[in-house]
Amino acid sequence: MRDEEGTAGLGDLLMRSARAQRRRWHETLAPWDLSPHHARALRVVCSRDGVRLSELADRLRIAPRSATEVADGLQERGLVERSADPLDRRAVLLRPTAEGLRVQGEVAAARTADSEELFARLSAEDRAALARILRTLID
Repeated sequence: MRDEEGTAGLGDLLMRSARAQRRRWHETLAPWDLSPHHARALRVVCSRDGVRLSELADRLRIAPRSATEVADGLQERGLVERSADPLDRRAVLLRPTAEGLRVQGEVAAARTADSEELFARLSAEDRAALARILRTLID
């Protein structure tokens, strides 16, 4: 068995494919000048009617201070707005602006198109097997 087919080789291939996907994601986001962190945060904010910063940090698995910085960046670009939480005046909610919803829709469509292009290289059977294998590794 060649090393590429061994356990260490599989780990390397998985990491290389993840890096390649990350590069593709950066390229996909370039027209909107968004980082992957900002794009993920915008997706979270657009998926709910009001997201607290603590929830955003939890959903992104980042420190609360980092979530604040990401939210600041989105707010500076006019993609989200902050408002007081009606249930707790000490808390702040993030909500998407109309521009944020528009950008999120465009980014989601671009990401779908990029994924379709990438995975078109695989047969339907290979895509199903890959999804099954990746779910097994994640669980």
